[in-house]
Amino acid sequence: MFENEKIYIAGPECFYANGPQLLKAMRCRAESLGFGVTLPNDHPLDMENALLQKRADSIFADLEKVMNDSTAIVADLESFRGSEPDSGTVYELGMAYARGIRCYGYTRDKRPLACKDQQYRLKDGVVYDEHGRPAAYKELPFCVCVVGSTKIVEGGFDDCLKALMTDLEEEYKRKGRTDQAPETAEIVLETAFSDSAPESGDAAYRQAASGAFSHRRPIAYLSGPERYEEGADALYKKMKEICREHGIEARTPLDETEDRAALKEGNPYTQAARLFERWQKQVRDCDLVIANLNDYRGYECSNDTGFECGMAHQLGKALYGYMDDAGPMKERVPHLGEENDFRDPAGCNVENFDYPLNLMFGCSMKIFEGRFEEAVKRVAEELGLR
Repeated sequence: MFENEKIYIAGPECFYANGPQLLKAMRCRAESLGFGVTLPNDHPLDMENALLQKRADSIFADLEKVMNDSTAIVADLESFRGSEPDSGTVYELGMAYARGIRCYGYTRDKRPLACKDQQYRLKDGVVYDEHGRPAAYKELPFCVCVVGSTKIVEGGFDDCLKALMTDLEEEYKRKGRTDQAPETAEIVLETAFSDSAPESGDAAYRQAASGAFSHRRPIAYLSGPERYEEGADALYKKMKEICREHGIEARTPLDETEDRAALKEGNPYTQAARLFERWQKQVRDCDLVIANLNDYRGYECSNDTGFECGMAHQLGKALYGYMDDAGPMKERVPHLGEENDFRDPAGCNVENFDYPLNLMFGCSMKIFEGRFEEAVKRVAEELGLR
């Protein structure tokens, strides 16, 4: 029944000591139910290259190929090296959402973060996170972009498959009814890339951009956790001024917010959907994304930022990131040494590709070391605006 469906299995299992066995079992379970399965690393990879980054680039290129062959993504949303899911998995969710395929995720604990995050603190009636800031999206189980884009199932991989099967069966039934238009049950796939769509940050993009931007300022979407900070309006105002000084017009997650008062009312899932609708529109309308990739809640960047980067890449936008420390990941994340396969205290492998964080980000963008203003200056140089 599901022979036309191809599931992309996403999650940090590839970092686990028993990862290959887990992924094999998941594939077998999905295939036993009639699904096709697409997994990164399904094809020959350039893993003997002396340059570690080239090995990662080979993995990422294969990931892009199989993602574009998929009709659904099933993502493991368990927390990873912090209190939120693996940022690479969330990046893949962003790619999948941009393609218009079905997005599903599973977790053992779907309670709000306020109930399950042990680093939250209550003081004077306000809930604060581990950074001492008012806790963002504490009424939700995950960040706004994950909640807004993904059907989240409480349970494991098998529970998620069952939910997907039920939804597909209902779609098939709706198509057979005469009392409603069949197209109401169909998912329309976007054309993520056209023949002229640029690869993020590459020479072809810069060449095309230099001509396009000779008549107008490029529009950059500023992705990062600043959206949740107190005083974010003033901070974004300053960031916009910096961009303008370097020939770039900036948009932020707080823009086009005439109805922001309404976002403070009602059901938190409704609020999340409204916010997500605005943010994903900003990503679609921009020319490039400048992303704050600093650690947010653990050794991972903000999940909202991870999602937006994946979405932007799939849509052919140029991507640039910045970090206070852009040294290799194995130098930033604690691990047990090379003799123990660079495994962290939980036994998960720390990537050793000479990129500062997950290969999804390293392979899809240039990542600059330094503060925001330094990154904007470098982006302007890349685009030929200086």
